[in-house]
Amino acid sequence: MSASNALSPGDPSSFSRPDQCAITDISLDVKIDFGRKVVHGTATYKCKKVLAGADSLILDTDQLTIFKVYCKQTSQDLQFSVGEPVGKFGSKLQITLLTSFPDDGEFEICVDYENSPAATGLQWMPANLTAGKRQPYLYSQLQSIFARTVLPCQDTPSVKHTYSARVTVDKALTVLMSAVPSPTEPAPNDQVTYIFQQPVPIPCYLIAIAVGDLTSKKVGPRTTVWTEPEMIDAAAWEFEKTEEMLKTAEDLCGQYIWGIYDILVLPPTFPYGGMENPCLTFATPTLIVGDRSLTNVIAHEIAHSWTGNLVTNFNWEHFWLNEGHTMFVERKIIGRLHGEDDRQFSMNSGWTDLAHTIKEFGPTNPLTKLVLDLTDGTHPEDSFSLVPYEKGCAFLYTIETALGGAAVVEPWLRAYIQKFKGKSIKTDEWKEFLYSYFSTEEQQTALNGIDWEGWLNTPGMPANKPDYDMTLFEACETLCNRWWGGTDIPTTIAEFEAFTVNQKIAFLAELLLKDAMPVERILQMGDLYELPKSNNAEIVSRWYQLCLRGRTRNQLDPTLQFVTDVGRMKFVRPLYQDMYAFEDVRQIAIDTFETNRPNMHPQTAAMVAKDLHLE
Repeated sequence: MSASNALSPGDPSSFSRPDQCAITDISLDVKIDFGRKVVHGTATYKCKKVLAGADSLILDTDQLTIFKVYCKQTSQDLQFSVGEPVGKFGSKLQITLLTSFPDDGEFEICVDYENSPAATGLQWMPANLTAGKRQPYLYSQLQSIFARTVLPCQDTPSVKHTYSARVTVDKALTVLMSAVPSPTEPAPNDQVTYIFQQPVPIPCYLIAIAVGDLTSKKVGPRTTVWTEPEMIDAAAWEFEKTEEMLKTAEDLCGQYIWGIYDILVLPPTFPYGGMENPCLTFATPTLIVGDRSLTNVIAHEIAHSWTGNLVTNFNWEHFWLNEGHTMFVERKIIGRLHGEDDRQFSMNSGWTDLAHTIKEFGPTNPLTKLVLDLTDGTHPEDSFSLVPYEKGCAFLYTIETALGGAAVVEPWLRAYIQKFKGKSIKTDEWKEFLYSYFSTEEQQTALNGIDWEGWLNTPGMPANKPDYDMTLFEACETLCNRWWGGTDIPTTIAEFEAFTVNQKIAFLAELLLKDAMPVERILQMGDLYELPKSNNAEIVSRWYQLCLRGRTRNQLDPTLQFVTDVGRMKFVRPLYQDMYAFEDVRQIAIDTFETNRPNMHPQTAAMVAKDLHLE
């Protein structure tokens, strides 16, 4: 794929042409086959012609087997073709429409299909790798463009549609989806059919499924926590305050329209901190630490209910519209619940994380811009980083400060969501609405004073750091400097112990921005603060990184165990990158990865293979 040959005019990462013929609803009737590791059945599509006279429906597929395509009403077979694969983008499924299909109404097309056992959007886990070791486990992760590995679809965020599903499994298993459940129905062969309905139009990357030995506990009027039985009490306690976050988000963004807000704590292989599937947030078990200190991830996924799920980026070149706004709202939730100092501290910590990311990518890397160009064939997964999150949030805070603060900008936030709810937009549309909302001469002058080109289209760190309140951060920086370059090295745990969990994380993050400390000092600090004993992955992963960058093998065994047990890419990828850079342990890291690769989530495995220069 060349710069002049993106997969389609509207989305360089999708073959689909919703500008000609678009899906308005998908109805799934599928069975889960753990023995063969496939989902198979029928997808029924309600479609409408956007362009009068359109003669085909074009869908994205990736390693799917298409058995039959036919008109639902008449059962008449439809001609179809599956194109040759294009890199890691899959293949075009082109379905020829009947001449009887109307130009001004809906029609329905059925596709009988099954996915490949190697589908990148699914992880199949044998029973022995689950917590209870009683039943196998399946879960999906379809962002960014992995829905096409699970079902034929218009795999672009520019298309939103409702969906329903009938999913048949063995009776011993429970099925959850990103939709509202209905009562189950019995099925032959000691099976049961789960039924779901998602009445709010969503892009297909938000379709989600999980199947396993699952139990639940209700923690609020709209929230049930799900997980394997072994973890349910700890998970329910950790997320007991979810309703408080939901109400705070509603105060900021407007009514929560999705009905339920359930949380599923997945196995440790889950690649992310959370995934904002409507009605059913997926969460990593690394959030379960017994002190609720990492539940900001849930605030983030709640915020996505408006920014991302309701107002969506048109394609992955504008991903910052999803994640920058969501970080901005997440931190407003934190500020309202825990105080403005916490919001300011979180934003400043995000700036540090942004500096880490841009240091790794390189300051001239075009993927460190907010608005990307993916027409050169870059896969969206290769473009994902903290940049759209943290650079986007800092940009929005810069705008908020320029316009006069939260009291001025928060009404715009609600108006923005109201204006674009149910739509997928580009950055230019967002900017146009911002200027139309803040229309006074003074406001226009403030907006014109912002470096739009620098923020949106220039790689690297922004030229000017926002003026964050540094009150909570200064103590972290002071302690960091004492350990790194000072002579007044701490001999007691008092200062560190007085920190909040997030301050401890920020302290370690600041050390990672600097050149490596001498090994003796690293180990002295670890012993004093008992860092190897921490059950908080945010803390212990940074501790392992400090050791690797100091070129000591002192913590190598627990580091290798950590990357074997935990699949969250936020932790696993930096550790593998640092092990690769440490030549003495490089081969050990590669051997560990190769041994564990069959048990890893396919998306994590693919990215780590690149980090280890194996692909």
